[in-house]
Amino acid sequence: MAAVMLQGTGSDVGKSVLVAGLCRLLTHRGLNVRPFKPQNMSNNAAVAQGGEIGRAQALQALACRVAPGIDMNPVLIKPQSDTGAQVVVHGKVVGTLGAADYQHRKSELLAAVLQSWQRLRTQADIVIVEGAGSPAEINLRAGDIANMGFARAAGVPVVLVGDIDRGGVIASIVGTKMVIDADDAAMIQGFLINKFRGDVRLFDNGYAEIERRTGWAGLGVIPWLAAARQLPAEDAVVLDAAAASEGAITIAVPMLSRIANFDDFDSVAHEPGVRLMMVPPGQPLPGDAALIILPGTKATIADLAFLRAQHWDIDIAAHVRRGGALLGICGGYQMLGQTIEDPDGVEGAPATVSGLGYLPVVTRLTGDKRVVEVTGTSIRDGQPFAGYEIHVGQTRALGPVQPLLRLASGENDGAVSADGRIAGCYIHRLFDHPAQRGAWLARLGAQSDGVAQDHRVDQALDALAAALEEHVDVDRLLGIAEQGP
Repeated sequence: MAAVMLQGTGSDVGKSVLVAGLCRLLTHRGLNVRPFKPQNMSNNAAVAQGGEIGRAQALQALACRVAPGIDMNPVLIKPQSDTGAQVVVHGKVVGTLGAADYQHRKSELLAAVLQSWQRLRTQADIVIVEGAGSPAEINLRAGDIANMGFARAAGVPVVLVGDIDRGGVIASIVGTKMVIDADDAAMIQGFLINKFRGDVRLFDNGYAEIERRTGWAGLGVIPWLAAARQLPAEDAVVLDAAAASEGAITIAVPMLSRIANFDDFDSVAHEPGVRLMMVPPGQPLPGDAALIILPGTKATIADLAFLRAQHWDIDIAAHVRRGGALLGICGGYQMLGQTIEDPDGVEGAPATVSGLGYLPVVTRLTGDKRVVEVTGTSIRDGQPFAGYEIHVGQTRALGPVQPLLRLASGENDGAVSADGRIAGCYIHRLFDHPAQRGAWLARLGAQSDGVAQDHRVDQALDALAAALEEHVDVDRLLGIAEQGP
């Protein structure tokens, strides 16, 4: 079994996309490929084998044309506050830890990581491993399981990825070798330059200088890949730089402080008739929106307070008075109800808070998390959907209320206001099915392009694979993977 690990000179250098592209490329070459990320920190999660893994690893599994599994991301960290996070191991929540506590516990999790690694490596000809952050964060090196700590424990060679678009890529790569331990540096066998724009010949001298100063093999300069925009992003940081898409109608999504599963809206963003606006804190919700969607969140009560602090509750009230449509998904659905009860302190100190009051439902947060893939139809028009639930809490109606969806299991989900303009549900990726998305857009006065989101993503993965085949020395990369450090 061969393996190679992509680590980065920093966060958001494109590791997740490159791993996905390489997984699809090597799958096209006839290899049995698996993705692996020892530790992920993200509130964008996916369902795998009844548990949770990072959304990026689910995408990478799709790139390999295999079902996602919990061993592909054995440790998932889901931030709940500035100082604390929920810890998911082998797909299941094992507790909530403060940042300092987690630093002390990381070494204990290495055993769980290596268990998953041993199981996964038996399933593949080659495993493409993704690091997290950067090995140059030497203040976090003790007990590390995300980068060199894993690479050395598992004996997996490393290729370092630098992002030239942000500038300083020569210093980033050369500087990484200067600051890390010599034994860690010996694990790195090559480097890749990512997100290049312009004439690559202008970087020939810089490329050669990196090779000379590090002794690492240059494996290619990868251009800015437009196909990457078609893929779900893992980190909410990308939303800060996202421009509004163009279209005849506006759909607005407030960017909550703990926004989760924001890839729910990717399929909408690609619709030519829609202008999707991810509205950052400090900015009002647009007055011309046809639909406002309250997204999922890792901390419903805290983000409800955050929403009110931005005065978005006032904007929502004005939107509803004007006759606009309103939808809540998961935590956003819970916010639309009358109250949210947290008697056991699932999200912090025990509390009961008033919701926005638009739907006649109440939510009680519990320690049990529902993690399940679901299919079904919308009750209003019978259009199909396929998605998943990841949430704590149970929501119940205060008297008769029309549900939004009927699951294939026979259960109902969600609620709709009497006039049909306000609704909520627990289903993530509700809009991915073109028929379901088309029905929503038709009610708003827009027409869907009819493209299934899974098909769009699959085409983008093929385009990534083709680009990497052209710009990466894949044979040399495979040689590194086969020989080891």
